[in-house]
Amino acid sequence: MDTPETKRASRKIWNYTPNLPLNMAPYWDWPARPVASMVYLLQSWNPAGLRFLILIVAMAVWTWFTPELTRMKTLQAGWVFEIWVRNLILLVTVAGGLHLALWKYRTQQDDYRYDMRPMAKGAKVFYFKNQVWDNMFWTLGPALAFWTFWECLMWYAYANGWASMITVQSNPSWFVALIVFIPIWAGLHFYWLHRLLHVGKLYTWFHSWHHKNINTGPWSGLAMHPVESFFLMFDTMIFFLLPAHPVHVLFLLLHHGIGAPTSHAGFENIKLGKVGKFALGDFFHQLHHKFFDCNYGTWETPWDRWFNTFHDGTADGNELVKERRRKIWLTKS
Repeated sequence: MDTPETKRASRKIWNYTPNLPLNMAPYWDWPARPVASMVYLLQSWNPAGLRFLILIVAMAVWTWFTPELTRMKTLQAGWVFEIWVRNLILLVTVAGGLHLALWKYRTQQDDYRYDMRPMAKGAKVFYFKNQVWDNMFWTLGPALAFWTFWECLMWYAYANGWASMITVQSNPSWFVALIVFIPIWAGLHFYWLHRLLHVGKLYTWFHSWHHKNINTGPWSGLAMHPVESFFLMFDTMIFFLLPAHPVHVLFLLLHHGIGAPTSHAGFENIKLGKVGKFALGDFFHQLHHKFFDCNYGTWETPWDRWFNTFHDGTADGNELVKERRRKIWLTKS
């Protein structure tokens, strides 16, 4: 038995972390902090950042890589297949490219890597006994199919007048406001869907598939049970209630389609040259995969703080999670 003098040093959990403690967006602070909120908003929309890049991709996809709405007034396999192929290319480019660069060819070695454990091989918990192959199967199968389903449903709705479509010229203020709102809406949907999937049999039957990935890579982001895949992008149905431009639809869909592979990449940044870097990862969500019952949402929505499930990444945060877990087990015993 260890004595106080011989107590072992605590095991190092992370190879790299961003600056800690993590802070959530100040939008929801009380008393209100309007200056801090505006500064945060401007930082989150950094033109050299991931969010702005996703918006640019959404605009490019709508302009050059989406069939004409007139074709989509009737359901036809041709235009649906075109969208599926385009989404496949996006997924393979983002998730596959990041996997090859960061995990296979290790272009930046372990710089900015959160967890030093490798992708699992020979593990029976994964199909094909291989974490990457398992993740690719569920990503390129059900996840890609349901992404395409929700997108095609929206185009069919716009083409038939079931959803209200705006133009930039007709309502520029609403166009910009909705772009700012979409990440917050995505975070709200994700928190409540995610929290529900951690309840009882819903976790056992469905969400546990995703949590096989304790250490995550780019292909892990959309690797989940088909039921979870189906509801992940259900948040696009808000556009049946809110007038929007097709770019808004794509921006929300790409938050999941591109955001999931990047947030699960396992690295905080991509190195650009000797000193440059591109912010990529999501340590907030990495903590969820490590500790399971914390950080259900995103740092941009208040729910984890309000419901006491926020882990700020520090040792004190680890202890808070352990204490909350202990109380839960006491109530069950």
